[in-house]
Amino acid sequence: MTAPSHETALLSERPTAELAGLRTRALALVVIGGAGMAAGFLTRARVDFLQSYLIAFVFWMGITLGSMALLMVQYLSGGAWGLFSRRVFEASSRNIGLMFLLFLPIWLNLPVLYSWARPEAAHDANIQAKAAYLNPAFFGVRVVLFFGIWGVLIFLLNRWSKEQDGEAPRLPGPKDGRLRVLSGPGLVLYMLTLTFMSVDWVMSLDPHFFSTIFGILMLGGQGLSTLAFTILILQRLSRAKPLSEVAAADHFHDLGKLMLAFVMLWAYFNVSQLIIIWSGNLPEEIPWYIARLQGPWEPWAVLVLVGHFALPFLLLLSRPRKREPTRLARVALFILLMRTVDIIWTIGPVFRHTSTFDWLDYAAIAGVGGVWLFFFTRNIGARALVPAHDPYFKGAMAHGGH
Repeated sequence: MTAPSHETALLSERPTAELAGLRTRALALVVIGGAGMAAGFLTRARVDFLQSYLIAFVFWMGITLGSMALLMVQYLSGGAWGLFSRRVFEASSRNIGLMFLLFLPIWLNLPVLYSWARPEAAHDANIQAKAAYLNPAFFGVRVVLFFGIWGVLIFLLNRWSKEQDGEAPRLPGPKDGRLRVLSGPGLVLYMLTLTFMSVDWVMSLDPHFFSTIFGILMLGGQGLSTLAFTILILQRLSRAKPLSEVAAADHFHDLGKLMLAFVMLWAYFNVSQLIIIWSGNLPEEIPWYIARLQGPWEPWAVLVLVGHFALPFLLLLSRPRKREPTRLARVALFILLMRTVDIIWTIGPVFRHTSTFDWLDYAAIAGVGGVWLFFFTRNIGARALVPAHDPYFKGAMAHGGH
């Protein structure tokens, strides 16, 4: 009998202790967050519960879709950073079915959250001008279309990747090329569906406001959330085989540079939109910003500016920090926390005009996140953590990052 190859040995390794630890944390979040959500559901108004649930859903949906997008970016661009991160992206994206189920409470309670879905919308001329698009029936058609497109893309990306594990390592060829062929139009579909999704699920909460780059703002946030989450998971899993065999400072350095790029991208688009709306004195859009930059939400705006951009930007300028997994993971955890602040600052003022912080927001993020993380750990534990049979694996790992 011939000894198993190094690639086969890598494929067979499972960091069982680390995965068990992640699963335990997921269950703890389910218990703590679930208890908070149950208390909120029983003691608070339905709109209070659903707005917090929507905030949690948007946060975790961002990581699910962002993982699908970065997976396709990696197939098109190549690089060791993506091979190192691929299994985390795949496991996160495979939660798309779960996200569809978690969206049902929002879909079934449209009039509670969205004013355009209520009978009194018939008396609002602004909403009636958009009624051909903003109506419950067409909204439902788009929901099915969105999840259908995302589901097909994620299914094919994961299925074809899994086929590599069951075959001997080979040179690049047609089977490898089909992943790149799919990823090109797949990213176009992602951008289109993301744009309409962001309009439907978030921007239409205030049907009098509109933005032509709202989808781009969501893209920046999703990319940032996904990279931060991926760094946290990889930092933990790289303590054991098989990732400990291939993890290098260059891989975390590349991920840190990408995270810095998304910090700047998010800030650039947000500031550009604010400057254009404010300097143009656009009466339809300015009230959206007034509600968020003045009054009780003003401290949150300052926190978003400092915590979501200025501080992460300064921290990620440090090359040693990006190359040290533990220090980089601390920055990633802080960015994830700031992502929740940004989403609350975006959605909260639609419903809360005097109060700002609500414990139910974070209970929902923890509860939904616990379920999401539990299925994530099952997904990532079911596959090899290293795509050792990918035709580009040996070359990429031999050259470290980039």
